Amino acid sequence: MLDIEGTELTPEDIELLKHPDTGGVILFSRNFADIEQLSFLTSQIKKLNKTELIIGVDHEGGRIQRFKDEFTRLPPSRLLGELYEKDRRKAAQLAESTGWLMAAELLAVGVDFSFAPVLDLDRGNSQVIGDRAFHHSADIVAELAKHLIKGMRKAGMEGVGKHFPGHGWVKEDSHVAVPRDPRQYEDMMLSDLIPFERLINAGISAIMPAHVIYEKIDKYPAGFSKIWLTELLRNQMGFHGMIFSDDITMAGAEVLGSPMDRTSAALEAGCDMVLICNNRQAVYEVLDNVKFGPMPASRVRLMRMYGKTSNINMLELKRTENWKSISNQVSFLDKEPELDLGDDEYHA
Repeated sequence: MLDIEGTELTPEDIELLKHPDTGGVILFSRNFADIEQLSFLTSQIKKLNKTELIIGVDHEGGRIQRFKDEFTRLPPSRLLGELYEKDRRKAAQLAESTGWLMAAELLAVGVDFSFAPVLDLDRGNSQVIGDRAFHHSADIVAELAKHLIKGMRKAGMEGVGKHFPGHGWVKEDSHVAVPRDPRQYEDMMLSDLIPFERLINAGISAIMPAHVIYEKIDKYPAGFSKIWLTELLRNQMGFHGMIFSDDITMAGAEVLGSPMDRTSAALEAGCDMVLICNNRQAVYEVLDNVKFGPMPASRVRLMRMYGKTSNINMLELKRTENWKSISNQVSFLDKEPELDLGDDEYHA
């Protein structure tokens, strides 16, 4: 899964997206000018290959919402967690409404899925996670995430739980450092792994692992670890869905060596699709050198991630009473302006 340069496809973009080993596109804020432009861009991307490229975006809400103008402002997940402490039923309903709204608006412009929800616990340690997490309680995170995905599915979109097996404990940001978590597996089973286990049991379709080294379990970050992805996630926890790597150009992945080495390690560990963002040199190195074998199981898993659109565009969506009602509810939850991370350089 690759990124593109701007608001329209360049000849270089087209060349890379037509490569047989390119399977998808991740969009960033720089790829969005307005709804009409974005809808045209996604339609052009999908016409390039015989096998339709899948399109994803980080669009959680709060600090991580790539498209803002003409899209409803989505609240950070923490606000739903805070509401849950006061009114569980209302929080669950608003989580479902938020999931539907996020998905319906993205599908209306041709985006297949958002890398959401965050299943990490907010332990007060991690600034990069922080209010992107629903709560510090694993039970509350799991409950709200299930309702968010329920809303996404009503609109026609599957969810991606991240960052397995939990990024909330470590202070370091894996975009710029190599975080290390010293805990035992047993400690994680009783906390961070609970939301992932419950969402797997509820049928979540995709998971993204963390670029964090859990020192007591493996010497490699989770996204490059056969222990985490094959032995634990697939075999022990029974997850049969799609595994997307986090961006292999992040600092947390550098311990694996070159971009080619990182890609090979991620695939061998159990990832189905590898993300390479904001580094064209790395893209060329990987596409020119990594020898991909046939991965029919990955193709089957990926098919579930395509958006189930109803052929309604954004203008038509905004005329519906359902959108008007839900957009008002969700917007009201987040009244205060929020600082932007300014992290368009990174996959989140």
